[in-house]
Amino acid sequence: MNFLEPLIAELKQEAATTRRVLERVPPDQLSWKPHPKSMSLGQLAYHVATVPGLVGGMIAQDDFQIPSRFEQPPVQSTEGLLTALDETVRSATEMLGRLDEQRCAAVWRVMRGSDEIMALPRAVAIRALMFNHWYHHRGQLSVYLRELEVPVPSIYGPSADENPFG
Repeated sequence: MNFLEPLIAELKQEAATTRRVLERVPPDQLSWKPHPKSMSLGQLAYHVATVPGLVGGMIAQDDFQIPSRFEQPPVQSTEGLLTALDETVRSATEMLGRLDEQRCAAVWRVMRGSDEIMALPRAVAIRALMFNHWYHHRGQLSVYLRELEVPVPSIYGPSADENPFG
């Protein structure tokens, strides 16, 4: 078994869970924000839909230069979010499939110009940025749904609205 197969399996399993959350995003509420400093529902949902592929693209490089601005296209529909999720999971799966142990152990850097912002083994970056970052924002999105009175799907167990065990 390839040492990255468990991560690829996790990516696919978590993508199915993420799909259930994204399917609940109401298209008529995409501009809603819980607070003026917060991302809108559409911005957050798009971020959740695209984190694995975006981070995978960053991690595939030896060094990642922080852009002056992160820009994302406007979200028009729930279907667009699901399409973005499918594309990002495909992209991240392909990137993970190309890695070997030596490349995973190699140091990966985040740079701002010539300044090193972060340096860590690529495998640690995959776990921290591709996966944990994704789960963090998916949880945030579930809170947005709750605030909008949208039934929250089961994620790792029962939610107040859905119990897959009973």
